[in-house]
Amino acid sequence: MAEPYYISTAIHYPNGRPHIGHAYEMIAADAIARFQRAQGRDVFFQTGTDEHGLKMVKTARDRDMTARELADKMSSYFSEMADKLDISCDRFIRTSEPAHYKASQAIWEAMADAGDLYLDRYEGWYSVRDEAFYEEKELVEGEGGEKLSPQGTPVEWTAEETWFFRLSKYQQPLLDLYNSQPDFIRPESRRNEVLRFVEGGLVDLSVSRTSFDWGVPVPGSPGHVMYVWVDALTNYLTGAGYPDDAGRLARYWPADLHLIGKDIVRFHAVYWPAFLMSAKLALPKQVFGHGFLLNRGEKMSKSVGNVVDPMELADLYGKDALRYFLLRDVSFGNDGTFSDEAIVTRANADLSNSFGNLAQRVLAFIAKNLGGVVEAGRADPADDALLAEVDAACAGFDKAFADLALSQGIEAWMAGVFACNQYIDTQAPWALRKTDPERMHAVLGTLLNAIRRLAITIQPVIPSSAANLLAQLGEQGSKIAPPTPIFPRLELKEEA
Repeated sequence: MAEPYYISTAIHYPNGRPHIGHAYEMIAADAIARFQRAQGRDVFFQTGTDEHGLKMVKTARDRDMTARELADKMSSYFSEMADKLDISCDRFIRTSEPAHYKASQAIWEAMADAGDLYLDRYEGWYSVRDEAFYEEKELVEGEGGEKLSPQGTPVEWTAEETWFFRLSKYQQPLLDLYNSQPDFIRPESRRNEVLRFVEGGLVDLSVSRTSFDWGVPVPGSPGHVMYVWVDALTNYLTGAGYPDDAGRLARYWPADLHLIGKDIVRFHAVYWPAFLMSAKLALPKQVFGHGFLLNRGEKMSKSVGNVVDPMELADLYGKDALRYFLLRDVSFGNDGTFSDEAIVTRANADLSNSFGNLAQRVLAFIAKNLGGVVEAGRADPADDALLAEVDAACAGFDKAFADLALSQGIEAWMAGVFACNQYIDTQAPWALRKTDPERMHAVLGTLLNAIRRLAITIQPVIPSSAANLLAQLGEQGSKIAPPTPIFPRLELKEEA
């Protein structure tokens, strides 16, 4: 039986439509999931929406809707985006599902059984936008002297009866975890941030609210709903079959990779493992906090008016061009910047001019001049040398992707594309057609093998285009039909 591999994105908060940052995380996770499937792993890939919390209640009220109506409407946009961008998720989870309520209440009861929950009164600073509590020492001063969270979001003083989780009890176990598993949090910069936070001392965490009722009810505590992060994080267990499907849980839990934005690393690398330790459940193997996407170097915000709809970008330039650009041009783990010009430039340079042009030249030549059939020819050491270069390029892609170095993997793959273009120019099959047909056939056969290998390797990044190219190549030895261009040159659209 194939070795399991469980990857998740963060579940997205649907108080607004999806933006390019949501798309980036989904695309990256999808490319990793597809890569792992290609390695023969039994992949379970989960994404979805995180639908509870005060922010949803307030947004729904502003729109004269119920929180449930808002969740249903907005979650559908995220599901549509996943379909549009070829996201091969095995489950799109919603935290408003009955199965998820059951899982959240089960982990709550497990933490209660461990003696880690107690009732008290909470007074402190809360950011509705972050759905997060902050200590006084963490706050920063805004331009008008107002108190802000470390993320720069408004905070308000909150006082209410609440259940607390004994987070302080897990300070040393967490430090031991980070020490014994240096790769638990990646990249290194995120690990260092978390270490500093935990070493600074952990205080017990308020884990229920009584000021609204849109959430998972706390078992045996009428009027209390779970703090949204207890419920949100538990989605990863729900998808793995917790608490009832023991066979599924044994197969897919612990998760291999939680892929998340850098702004929510604390929740995933501090609170989540502490909850799991308390509930006596295995910890995920790795939390990877990727960077932000910046629009022409600027952080996106509704007030600035530079928030980008990924669906529009996919319509303008094609989903595979968008996927390729985001994975190639953003160094995974760091912040990255994008613009319409950058997408067009990268897609034209790599996909249209280099890989697409290579495939088009070879396939069109065979279809037009050889009736679509390549015969056995006279080999030359140059053929084996090219195939060795292509194999090395594809192996470089595989090695980098296995280590989540996505951009470097695509860069390694491009070396194989460049080698093919150099080979075809040097060997000049169009000239050999007149002077040495036998050699020409060997050259074309070599190129077909190389292009097929490159297309298979890059499939996780550009699944639709690579599948199209592989269909045009057909089985080895099959007749080549006149090709249709797979990567047409992009033009910068006026709408951009």
